[in-house]
Amino acid sequence: MGTSEWGEVPVGRDAQRWVTRRGLHDVLVVGHTAASCEHLFDALALIESDRRIQIAFTRAPDVFGGGVEELFRAAGGVVLPWEQAIREPFRLALAAAYGSVHRVHAPLVLMPHGAGYAKGFPTATGGTQVYGLDRQRLVRDGEPVARLVALSHDDQLDVLRDQCPEAVDVAEVVGDLSYDRLVASEPFRDAYRAALGVDDRELVVLASTWGSGSLFGMHFDLIPRLLDELPPSRFRVATLVHPAVWFGHGPRQVRAWLSDCVEAGLLLLAPDVDWRAAIVAADHVIGDHGSTTAYAAALGRTVLRVEPPARLSIVENSPQARLGAVARRLRSDVPVVDQLRDAAADPGFGAEIRAALTSRPGLATVTLRRSLYGILGLAEPGAHRAPAPVPVPPRWYRS
Repeated sequence: MGTSEWGEVPVGRDAQRWVTRRGLHDVLVVGHTAASCEHLFDALALIESDRRIQIAFTRAPDVFGGGVEELFRAAGGVVLPWEQAIREPFRLALAAAYGSVHRVHAPLVLMPHGAGYAKGFPTATGGTQVYGLDRQRLVRDGEPVARLVALSHDDQLDVLRDQCPEAVDVAEVVGDLSYDRLVASEPFRDAYRAALGVDDRELVVLASTWGSGSLFGMHFDLIPRLLDELPPSRFRVATLVHPAVWFGHGPRQVRAWLSDCVEAGLLLLAPDVDWRAAIVAADHVIGDHGSTTAYAAALGRTVLRVEPPARLSIVENSPQARLGAVARRLRSDVPVVDQLRDAAADPGFGAEIRAALTSRPGLATVTLRRSLYGILGLAEPGAHRAPAPVPVPPRWYRS
């Protein structure tokens, strides 16, 4: 977007001439990827109904930035060009990724965009750093880029003390909003299943992250295999594919690749469908090293893991690493029905994955909301809110 497309309202030099309600506290939501937007919407819901606040959205530069503006506009948000957004002052900014966030003129809240901080990357000295809790992303000119770094687990504070002590004083363990919303959604499981058309069948969800080592990248043939092996009278098969796959290859291309599977009965869930509804509805989840599989295990669903890539840098003690150590591997030489039956008969490891996922189960809404209002300098209105269940999707895309 060029400067000729800059917005005149609700923020800007002359905005007060044109807006209907004046003197509001402007909050900027910075979306890097479609995947990170979900976490931003979760946090935004804690403050956006306040009549003292005005929300604006912007898409920050990112290699997987496709679909971000469309999501914001579909949600009814005012979307500012990035070059305008970084020239306006705001009372608060929310982000769930790191690229160029130091250019935003606002007290910044940084959140994870998955199940904790699980990705590692090599250092020049041969060691490994935890991505997202490292000095490269959290410090600029010797100072933290964020007013608040939201953590989901106490262990992440220890990582910060080791990797980026400058950010320890701005970090807070708030818990995991996604996990809390999954738990709050459990009572609505029948409604999600009805929307999926599952009936009394068992729902098997294939969950893939992005990248060449993902389920979609390494085990694509698993999708038609399940449709061949699982009798449709007993099972319904659905796929959850990471937004970086959808927008990295293009929605048309992803649908084309899976068109034969859709014709055979696959339920292909589009990237604008809240994946959490499908996980709550599921009986079984077959996934990779991505966050969705870890959340499913923490919720107590039967989980099978596909074989990971030979080189996979997952942080020790993260929920993804714990799950990789305890979950059964899907085998090619054993019928899938038998593997699902055996996995369902296990005593389960949900408690272990939950313990690695969050140190504040059920408290993320209360804790983060209080912190956001503290940064805004506003009195927190009303009673503390309980985590909200995810809505029943009005439609599920099949093609």
